Amino acid sequence: MRLPILLLLMLPVLVFGQANLTGQISSEAGVPISGAEIVIKELKKGTYTKADGYYTFNNLPYGEYEVEAYGRGYASMTLTISISERSAILNFQLIKQTLTEDVFISSLRASEKTATTYSSLGKEQIAVQNFGQDFPFLLNQLPSTVVTSDAGAGIGYTGIRIRGSDPTRVNVTINGIPLNDPESHGTFWVNLPDLASSVNSVQVQRGVGTSTNGAGAFGASVNVQTSTLSATPYVELNNTMGSFNTLKNTALLGTGLMDNGFSFDARLSSIQSDGWVDRGNSDLRSWFVSGAYYGKKSYIKANVFSGNEVTNQSWWGVPEAIIRGSNREELDTHYFNNLGTTYQTQEDSLNLYNSGRQYNYYTYQNQVDNYTQRHYQLLYGYDFTENLNLSGAFHYTKGFGFFEEFREEDSFSSYPIFPSSFVVSGLDTLTTTDLIRRRWLDNDFFGGIFTLNYKPSARLDLTFGGGLNRYDGDHFGELIWARYAQTTNTEDRYYYSRGLKDDGHVYVKGLFSASERLTTYIDLQLRGINYSIGGENIDEVGRDNDQAPIRGDYNYLFFNPKVGITYQLNERGQFYTSLSVANREPVRSDLIDSPTGQEPTPETLYDVEAGLRWREQQFAFSLNGFYMYYQNQLVLTGQVNDVGANVRQNVDVSFRTGVEFNGEARLTPWLNWGLNFALSMNKIQDFTEIIYDYGTFPATEINNQFANTDIAFSPNAVIGSQLMATPVEGLQLALLSKYVGRQFLDNTSNPDRAIDAWFVNDFRINYSFTPSFMKEINIGLLVNNIFNEEYEANGYTFSYGVGDIITENFYYPQAGRNFLLSLGLRF
Repeated sequence: MRLPILLLLMLPVLVFGQANLTGQISSEAGVPISGAEIVIKELKKGTYTKADGYYTFNNLPYGEYEVEAYGRGYASMTLTISISERSAILNFQLIKQTLTEDVFISSLRASEKTATTYSSLGKEQIAVQNFGQDFPFLLNQLPSTVVTSDAGAGIGYTGIRIRGSDPTRVNVTINGIPLNDPESHGTFWVNLPDLASSVNSVQVQRGVGTSTNGAGAFGASVNVQTSTLSATPYVELNNTMGSFNTLKNTALLGTGLMDNGFSFDARLSSIQSDGWVDRGNSDLRSWFVSGAYYGKKSYIKANVFSGNEVTNQSWWGVPEAIIRGSNREELDTHYFNNLGTTYQTQEDSLNLYNSGRQYNYYTYQNQVDNYTQRHYQLLYGYDFTENLNLSGAFHYTKGFGFFEEFREEDSFSSYPIFPSSFVVSGLDTLTTTDLIRRRWLDNDFFGGIFTLNYKPSARLDLTFGGGLNRYDGDHFGELIWARYAQTTNTEDRYYYSRGLKDDGHVYVKGLFSASERLTTYIDLQLRGINYSIGGENIDEVGRDNDQAPIRGDYNYLFFNPKVGITYQLNERGQFYTSLSVANREPVRSDLIDSPTGQEPTPETLYDVEAGLRWREQQFAFSLNGFYMYYQNQLVLTGQVNDVGANVRQNVDVSFRTGVEFNGEARLTPWLNWGLNFALSMNKIQDFTEIIYDYGTFPATEINNQFANTDIAFSPNAVIGSQLMATPVEGLQLALLSKYVGRQFLDNTSNPDRAIDAWFVNDFRINYSFTPSFMKEINIGLLVNNIFNEEYEANGYTFSYGVGDIITENFYYPQAGRNFLLSLGLRF
């Protein structure tokens, strides 16, 4: 086991400084700038100016340093200073710059003065990792993060969990605009392929975090900022090829800031991959266009971007019979045991028997998910004064698409568009037919958000914000072919329902510095939701895909307060603690699938965070503890409703608690080591599993009671390591390691229903150089899973009785050793 290697060599020997650096930051007119940030790049030390514009660094070692100063509304400035005496002075006069969207994004994000646990990635960090895999894989090395891929290689349908929270509990915004589907709360990154090529920065807040827009953050939030102003024109071509016939082509261009204050940027991307799983191929296309005007006191920017994905379905997973079969004889036993149960036909059984870990249940050639999502964003900002600015956005998202599936011998009774009488073929009376159906989503999401920021002094920073959004979504199914269709027309709809959801919120948050060391944080949000489900006329009854009637009106009003303090121990260290409350409404499936009289209630989360951030010359780290206490958390219990759909039920009490560490050390001038780990307990106080025994009529409901049981998909240990070497200028070598502990597939803590722990290593090479005829050439190589480990990153389980209790586990194996090779050209 290579895991213990990650826990060695935590901290290098500390080198103590000998000098002090002081100075003042002011505007061109000589006015002191309070709250400006100053960073010594080589030492990774930072501080802020006081009300008089002065700053101080103590105990610096002698040497030459680059010092960067930045104040809101001013262009950053970097100066070099050589320190050879005990005291040195370095003053800055910052130049007022055009107002950019950075002001808006900073109002939505956490900072070092915000008592929140977070991690951030900048443009360079994103670019070096971007080989065309879906966005979650770029976040894989952040603390408490676990990613998975249905097709096994990171392209196509992928997922992410943070602190064990699934994507429906992770709030995602792009430029502050909600991305989560308002009905399911899910985020489907495959709908925006190669988004990373148009991203400037990402911040991931763990826990409740700060107030944001859209669905409630119930475990984490991901704040994405797309590309910002480029100072100069550029043309860029990025190409990747690799295993499983993977091919990525990206073209970008931009004008930079022109003399008239305008700028334009564009991107066109194409990604194809066969996937590692059989018939797990993806064909992904996207584009991004942006135009902006930047003035001294205002900006306005329009973003239009779109993605289309056609992904062959690999949602079924691989049965445990394949995963656990260690030899042919054992596999034969599993094969025969599966005959007549899950796999009914001989074709299905032969597919199972011959495919191995790359098995895909779906054999129909056009078993695809085909979806298009288009985003329209109008961002704006205005500086009334240096201390008061308004920013926000109007937005519209159009989504439409379907997944297509072949159904063998489906019952006529499941499709009311068929004649009510049986179809007669010759002398036979038929009750079933082979058919092909499409299940559609067609939705519109639009609204507006705003923030008003007031910073009268270095001691007070206030933000008032809010938004109002509407979602209007159609769910319907069409039959496009049937072997015995009689008079039924293609594209006849066999079910239809509509969801209409209004979501409005306001918040006020502020930072108040009671002293030079102590900052108080408060964030109060009021959120209201009105959600109706019905037919085309929302007051009428609609039909779900299982023909169950749908009609309901749901109203929620949530108050989400957050308070915290940050204490500056000294120039190197900072302590913070916070208490946050989040409330979250049930998702669409919770409401429409709940049995009569068992409507789910909203969930509530109380989140306590406490942490220490520390910076030294040779290392920096953050260490935090968390306690997340849930009331009425919705979990799967095994219960089904009267048409067989799985139902989530509220559990009274559950919690997550643990510690997280994220650090980086400079071991030598050319060798850095980044390490993060999360150790946690994730428990449900009282849990009832429900199993149905179909060996009796009617089926018997069996209830199994559990106490202090583990929450599904919540590993007790997640560890990441990044060992990075730069032996020569422009060359970076990186060994990326990830350990994820055992995860249970349900909430029973049953070791026979679990994903085994895994430890996987990737290796990355990036080499950049600048020839005389262009700005940059970048060559990259990413070798995933270099030790060819066999592991599964996701799965599911279900149990039922037919006299005896049978449990079936399904897993999503990930690819063995594979590679991606990239070439980037920038002109």
